Amino acid sequence: MADTQRRGRRIMMTQGELDAFLWAQRTCRVATVGGDGAPHVGALWFVWDGTALWLYSITRSKRWAQLRKDPRITVVVDDGHAYGELRGAELAGRAEFVGEAPRTGEPCPELDAPERLFAQKYFGTATMPHDGRHAWLRLTPKSVASWDFRKIPG
Repeated sequence: MADTQRRGRRIMMTQGELDAFLWAQRTCRVATVGGDGAPHVGALWFVWDGTALWLYSITRSKRWAQLRKDPRITVVVDDGHAYGELRGAELAGRAEFVGEAPRTGEPCPELDAPERLFAQKYFGTATMPHDGRHAWLRLTPKSVASWDFRKIPG
C-alpha cells in the first residue's frame, strides 16, 4: 500500500475522507517526466476505485509518449477557493497501461469497473463510449499525501 504521510498529520485526510474526495472530484493534474528531465503537467478526467486512480488519456499526447519512456507519474487533485477551504491529494507512483491502445471497446475484464464508474461519472450512462483515440492508465499509488485546511482550528 502507499507510504503514509509524515508531515501535516493533523490536516491529512482519513482514508474514508480521501476516498469520498477522490470519488467526488472531476479533474486532476497529471505530471510526467520528459526525456530532458523537465516536467509536463496536464489536466485529465479520472476515476478512483478505492485502490487505484484510473486516467483516460489521448494516446497521441505528450503525456502518453513520456509515460511510455518513463512511467513515473504524480497526480494532484485539489479543491477550494478560500485558504481555509483548500484540500487535496497528491498521488505518486508508476503508470500502468491497461487494455488496448487506443481503446475501441474490445473485451477487457480489468476495465469493466473503471469504465462503468467513468461512464456514470462523466456521461451519466452505464456504458463507456469509445472513440478510438483514448486509452487507460492505472496509477496504484506508492505514496499519497493529502491535506484539508478545513481541519485547521480558528
